[in-house]
Amino acid sequence: MITPAPVTGPSLKVDLNLRYLWLISLVAALGGLLFGWDWVVVGGAKPFFQRYFQLATESSIGWANSCALVGCLVGALVAGALSDKFGRKRLLVLAALLFAVTSLGNALAGTFSAFIAWRILGGVGIGLASNLSPMYIAEISPAALRGRLVSVNQLTIVVGVLLAQVVNWALVRHLPAGASDEFIRNSWFGQSGWRWMFGLTAIPAVFFLLGMLGVPESPRWLAKNGRPDHARAILTKIGGDAYARAALAEIQSTLVAGEIQQVRFRDLLEPKMLKVLVLGVTLAVFQQWCGINVIFNYAEEIFKAAGYDIASVLSNIAWTGSVNLGFTFVALGTVDRAGRRPLMLFGAAALVLIYTAMGACYAHGVTGLPVLLLVLAAIACYSMSLAPVTWVVISEIFPNRIRGAAMSVAVCALWIACFILTYTFPLLNASLGAAGTFWLYAVICLLGFVFIFFKLPETKGKSLEALERELVD
Repeated sequence: MITPAPVTGPSLKVDLNLRYLWLISLVAALGGLLFGWDWVVVGGAKPFFQRYFQLATESSIGWANSCALVGCLVGALVAGALSDKFGRKRLLVLAALLFAVTSLGNALAGTFSAFIAWRILGGVGIGLASNLSPMYIAEISPAALRGRLVSVNQLTIVVGVLLAQVVNWALVRHLPAGASDEFIRNSWFGQSGWRWMFGLTAIPAVFFLLGMLGVPESPRWLAKNGRPDHARAILTKIGGDAYARAALAEIQSTLVAGEIQQVRFRDLLEPKMLKVLVLGVTLAVFQQWCGINVIFNYAEEIFKAAGYDIASVLSNIAWTGSVNLGFTFVALGTVDRAGRRPLMLFGAAALVLIYTAMGACYAHGVTGLPVLLLVLAAIACYSMSLAPVTWVVISEIFPNRIRGAAMSVAVCALWIACFILTYTFPLLNASLGAAGTFWLYAVICLLGFVFIFFKLPETKGKSLEALERELVD
């Protein structure tokens, strides 16, 4: 049944099948949920597997927390080439399988080496999903709804983050306050509790796998790969015959003859394309170097420095996930109305102020509630701006014919930046202290604000093909 939803384009008014659009977008966005869950579960499990494997150096702790990023990089690297050849859907199915298998592998790991190996392989799934879920949603979305629908991917990411945090808290909520390292290591919490944190990730992975088997392939990928009739059928189901004819004609107008099924990485170095690539890569790197992910991955260190014990840390982590989820709904409601650029500028400016205040708290020995409130404020600002909007922008600014390759480069840059951020935090924290570290992040956010102000155009309400003509041609 078609749910009326008039959408007006330059010369076209159609009724979109909103039910169908939301259904396939939500299924694809389950990749984001697994991304968020699998990425953040390590933060809650860290106090326990760290003691189980007897990790004693900043380097080994940093490697345990960041090793999955090696897999993320591999997944992002292959996602562009493989999805351009085999399609978005098949690679998302592969990501679902990897999530399911590696979550059980981490749960059963008997040695630190095995744990690292499974985390890296699981990172491949994260790399695939982080690249392909927003790309797929952008490619099936009409221009007027694209920001909102792609932001659903970020919503499911934070739902995954919150679910992981709640599960982590529920599994260890009875841990005695002030428990010693020896008690934690030898108790159920240190021996088995953290294994359940990883193993339960297999449940949503199975739902993601089953759901992806029922969604269609991207119509833009089908058109690019010489299957216009299949593309038209999917577009017809989304918006009717007139919408399908107009959308398909616009898609085909941006494709270059003879480029079917070719991954054109060298095209990214063309002068016009390089400008857009630099924009996407810089935004992707900034989303990570703004520093929020250290709060999720090193919550124990951050909150312990503010005077909290482990039991309180896990409770605070659940609060961060709740705020993250709540303010992502703000982004969902504003990204197609306020636009991408204002939200990005707001997020960068707000983090400059909050990190400066956090650094002052640590420098002057202020602990407890003020630090927690500042952390929650930082997450709130990030989750309604930089977190979802970056994914929206990098999924829509690249041309149809090389979107897979360009997205691959941008997401690879994102994961390299995330690896550097995650690996270096223990080292920065040891050398600069918590105050100096967050002041450094404040400086990075200030530089990001300047870049966004001068380089980021507004993209809301424009078709992918119109953006290609504006940014590249």
